Order: sequence, then structure tokens, then C-alpha cells
Amino acid sequence: MLRIRLTRTGKRNQPRYRIVVKEKRSKLGGTYVDLLGFYDPTQNPKVIKIDKKKYAEWIEKGAQPTATVRSFVK
Repeated sequence: MLRIRLTRTGKRNQPRYRIVVKEKRSKLGGTYVDLLGFYDPTQNPKVIKIDKKKYAEWIEKGAQPTATVRSFVK
């Protein structure tokens, strides 16, 4: 089952996140199927960029977003 979720990148105390499509059981730092965007909580205001066209395509294919990603899209 595919999930749309966050993967942490960046240095210690400077988190950045990629919004990716991954297998549900894969580990956090593992490979991903597709990159949909990014989230940077350290900037003011927080930066969220998601490719909504790709997001909609993956939802149609059956990928399920996590609660956090779902809140970003709204």
C-alpha cells in the first residue's frame, strides 16, 4: 500500500521535509516512488509547496495521505 508522507532531511536543529510517495512499510530514510513537494518549518512564514496535479494523480491511483499531509493540502 502506498502512502503520501513526510521524510525528514536537513541538518540537526534545521529540519526540512520532503513530501513523498512511499510504500507504507518502508523505513523513514528509504527510497521513495515519487517526490511531490517540500515543507520548511524553520522559515517565517512556514513554506509548503506541493505539486497538486501529481498529488491528485496519486490519490486516484490509490495512495493514501497521512493526516499531516492531508492538512497541508487543505
